Amino acid sequence: MTTTDSQPCNFTINRPTLKLGSSGEAVKQAQCYLNLSMQGDKLLEDGSFGPVTEAATKRFQKCAEITVDGIVAAQTWSFLTFWANSPDFVC
Repeated sequence: MTTTDSQPCNFTINRPTLKLGSSGEAVKQAQCYLNLSMQGDKLLEDGSFGPVTEAATKRFQKCAEITVDGIVAAQTWSFLTFWANSPDFVC
């Protein structure tokens, strides 16, 4: 596990493009960020980007008013990092 002191989730510092079917530490990182960014039911941080993670990603993207495609790429990572470190929720 790679950690960073300034981040609330410490699974990895890598930010690859993630989509349905992706797996690994970066998916856990995204799931953790999604959990910290939105109110409501929390995702299982299991490292598997399935339909539930895809739906949560789309919900986050809609709330953040960015492209809604269910893919965690550069723009979504940027907004996730911001909202995960914010005292507020995006939605």
